[in-house]
Amino acid sequence: MTREELLSSPEYWTAEIQQHLYEEIATYMKLHNLNKAQLAERLGCSKSYVTQLLNGDFDHKLSKFVELSLLIGKIPEFTFTDVNEYIENESKELSYSFTIQGVASQQNFQSVVPIIDGTVAA
Repeated sequence: MTREELLSSPEYWTAEIQQHLYEEIATYMKLHNLNKAQLAERLGCSKSYVTQLLNGDFDHKLSKFVELSLLIGKIPEFTFTDVNEYIENESKELSYSFTIQGVASQQNFQSVVPIIDGTVAA
């Protein structure tokens, strides 16, 4: 499967959204020191439902996704991007990242390299 085919598949984006929701819920639980039962109580659902959320075993209606996002204090923002534009931008970001990492490793930097206006600061 090509990258373009992958990015054109509904399953990929469903999994991507599920992963983001999981990360937000896990962060919320950690910040508020909650276990699954306590989170279920706050969300007004069962502990088994929370387990499903955390296991990625769900495919909710959009309205439920929005509701869950708001309950954990997050605004669900969506953008629509052309597949080819996404692939091109992603490719540029990866190339830039590898270039910076390559420069840092060539210089044997031991810490984070400050980046100013897209160049490595000396």
